[in-house]
Amino acid sequence: MFNALVDGMTAVINYLYDITQVIGLPSYGLAIILLTVLIKIVLYPLTQMQMKSMLQMQLLQPELQKIQKKYSKDKQKMQQKMMELYKERKVNPMAGCLVLLIQLPILIALYRALLGFDFSDTAHAGFFWIPILSERDPYYILPVLAAVSTYLQAKMTTPASAAAAQGGNPGAQQTQKIMLYFMPLFIGWISSTLPAGLALYWTVFNIMGIIQQYFINRELMPATEGVADVEGDRKDRKERTGGR
Repeated sequence: MFNALVDGMTAVINYLYDITQVIGLPSYGLAIILLTVLIKIVLYPLTQMQMKSMLQMQLLQPELQKIQKKYSKDKQKMQQKMMELYKERKVNPMAGCLVLLIQLPILIALYRALLGFDFSDTAHAGFFWIPILSERDPYYILPVLAAVSTYLQAKMTTPASAAAAQGGNPGAQQTQKIMLYFMPLFIGWISSTLPAGLALYWTVFNIMGIIQQYFINRELMPATEGVADVEGDRKDRKERTGGR
């Protein structure tokens, strides 16, 4: 069955390459970019849900930490209260995994398809500085772009209010910082060892994701700032009244 997915990926790349020929811009690199756009469109609803969920999870951190602190001796009660909070705010903590799980077979199929790809015209098998897309980027430009775009997208899912809320939790803050820097470096390293076509796919997918995340942040952040202002006023009143 997986071989059928690889064959299907190969057929789609060749079909999109034929389209680039029709429009007078024959390029397998452009075909991979078109493939990325198509996959992004198909996955758009799930990606939208994932991005909103990740941002909302960050915004819930202050309340989750309160629950963890209050029920630290009763793990069952803690889990129950956390699930109630997720339900109340309509947040699915597992939504962030959906796109990754779907993307994994796509990435593997694209990798397998590009290995030893039978280009109908090797003159169009390159992309700008890359001699052939089935081989590694000789100048490591795409791996660097893949790493940078991964970092930027991850950074956009961490609103300032959530980061500030974690200021009192050094462990959570440190873990988040490690993941923020480790994942882009890991993606960059992996991309440098794989066919350049795969790094091109990942970079374009990330750039489209950054644009999508920008609009999601614009949609959700005003509400976030309002919540932060309310929490700030509540804290100031508590300090003025001596905690009463």
